[in-house]
Amino acid sequence: MTATGLVESMTKASTAAGRRRGIRWPLWLLGISGLLVLVSIVRLVTGANDITSSGTTGAALRLAVPIGLAGLGGLWSERSGVVNIGLEGQLILGTWFGAWGAYEFGPWWGVIVGIIGGALGGLVLAIATVSFGVDHIVAGVAITILGGGITRFLSALIFVNTPGGGVTQSPSLPRIGTVTLPGSGVLHDIEQKHWFVVSDVAGILGGLITQVSWLTIVAVLLVPLTYLVLWRTKFGLRLRSCGEAPGAAESLGVNVYRMKYTAVILSGGFAGLGGAFLSLVATNIYREGQTNGRGYIGLAAMIFGNWMPGGLALGSGIFGYTDALQLRSGGQSVHALLLLLAIVLGLLAIWSLYRGRRVRAATSVAVAAGALIWFLTSDTVPDEFVGFAPHLTTLLVLALAAQRLRPPAADGKPYRRGEAG
Repeated sequence: MTATGLVESMTKASTAAGRRRGIRWPLWLLGISGLLVLVSIVRLVTGANDITSSGTTGAALRLAVPIGLAGLGGLWSERSGVVNIGLEGQLILGTWFGAWGAYEFGPWWGVIVGIIGGALGGLVLAIATVSFGVDHIVAGVAITILGGGITRFLSALIFVNTPGGGVTQSPSLPRIGTVTLPGSGVLHDIEQKHWFVVSDVAGILGGLITQVSWLTIVAVLLVPLTYLVLWRTKFGLRLRSCGEAPGAAESLGVNVYRMKYTAVILSGGFAGLGGAFLSLVATNIYREGQTNGRGYIGLAAMIFGNWMPGGLALGSGIFGYTDALQLRSGGQSVHALLLLLAIVLGLLAIWSLYRGRRVRAATSVAVAAGALIWFLTSDTVPDEFVGFAPHLTTLLVLALAAQRLRPPAADGKPYRRGEAG
């Protein structure tokens, strides 16, 4: 692609995206309203009040934040053309460094140190992929393995002789403060009435404004900030051009190596912040293995969101919600979701048939029938399936979203300086 072609294509893409967003906002609002009505119907039919309770919503928000931050890290890296499979390792580094920083200096210092820990993982990945041209997947897997090994070594060195600490965990850590907005009490009272739709809205809003960590608020604000930086600034345009056509970007005077390094280090910093959230907000202790694959799920959320911040946030919310549901209420609420899944897939089948996509329609009907039969012939869901629900959701969401995905054109491709010529 030539330099002129790059500018024209990215300008056209931005204009088209703006038009699509203008058209899609009413459709999104209509879709969310319809989904809320369906969820309320399922709640009334099954009696599973936890599916829209404030407790479940609050837990979903807390569980979605580290996934979303890891996804934001992947977004920054892949928009510059570097695939960051090492998000899990950078998340692990963030949990340990965040815990150590909080134990030594206080919770907010823990946040800063956690970001630095993840950013160091990003720096190692950038050196390997950008400077030395190592395969992105191989380098990312190596970072994940390295992260687990380094944190075990550092725990044995530092936490073993501390009260409550050990090779696999830190001492108890100071917590970051929370805030509850006015009106939470009223929303809780409405939620307890179990009215159709109204109580569901009250439960969801109540969970979003009750005892919310300040770090959660910071994490949520990073989503629109990422959009503004990447899609509304010259810096963002240059960074995205490196992920679309680095040779053309170089011919326009963009320092491609510098942009890639910046993006990958920031990517690690976002993942490190997610790790610090896990150890300081979600549990107030560092434990080995507490990331539990959230780096990979964050990568899946980014792909589901089509490499866009808004879609990424939606995907993170879905994964966080299923995780919260199985942790809080177990088989009963997950069993109720089988009915919701059957209804949604049935509607998707009708839409796919209308659009002429017969294979997708047939697949949706088959899965919907299976979910409905399972729901009608059982009273609960086995514990083994309940624990697997978040990972199964990841697979289903990616399968349904696969047809509309459009990654950056040069994502994962090796680049050497001077290729523009």
